[in-house]
Amino acid sequence: MSPSFNEVLQMSADKRYTYLLSQAQQHQQLWILNDDDGCVILTTEDEDCVPVWPAQAFAQHWATGDWEHCVPMAISVSDWLARWTLGLQGDDVNIAVFPNPEEEGLIIFPDDFDADLRKK
Repeated sequence: MSPSFNEVLQMSADKRYTYLLSQAQQHQQLWILNDDDGCVILTTEDEDCVPVWPAQAFAQHWATGDWEHCVPMAISVSDWLARWTLGLQGDDVNIAVFPNPEEEGLIIFPDDFDADLRKK
């Protein structure tokens, strides 16, 4: 039985990462948020990150407050692997994996995320 939406949101950051990878491999897509300027970038104390989610509902749920004007956008895993990893590395941008509404989540280097996405 699959966990409910709220059960997934309450998972630890590590478990949300595992969940995101399994969903991405199963559905062959990831979700980001876009606005008029392009992909949403979060800035932590030390780095810029692109947040990614396993499903449209999670991305939409996160788009509140400063981000309420953003819309979820699907990216196929094949496009991510072909273009996003190198682009993020070149721009020195990491990945915020499945942040919850409290903005908690793992920060992963693009090449590590790429390697984990390719695992079966």
